[in-house]
Amino acid sequence: MQPAIVRRPGTVVCYICGWEFGSKSINIHEPQCLKKMHIENNQLPKSLQRTERKKPSVSVATATGFYDLEAQCQASWQNAQVQLMPCDICGQTFLPDRLTVHQRSCKPRK
Repeated sequence: MQPAIVRRPGTVVCYICGWEFGSKSINIHEPQCLKKMHIENNQLPKSLQRTERKKPSVSVATATGFYDLEAQCQASWQNAQVQLMPCDICGQTFLPDRLTVHQRSCKPRK
């Protein structure tokens, strides 16, 4: 008897924050995430404000006519990673709103 194949539920990566969501809830999350990004972005100094990311479109269809979900998730994840900014002191990367919080307590390494 062969072991049962366990399939992970289908998830999609948010192109704004990089988190994974179910294929049904991503359509609910993305507009809320974009709204939250605008609110947080407007509170940042001009030098730390980020531009609005465009949703990546991966139009690679397989022979069966389905879109390549893995390629879509990879493109969304990379799009979210572009927004990260490095700390001037330690080099670790953060979203701009979290960078200011981190820099208050970051100490140079010896």
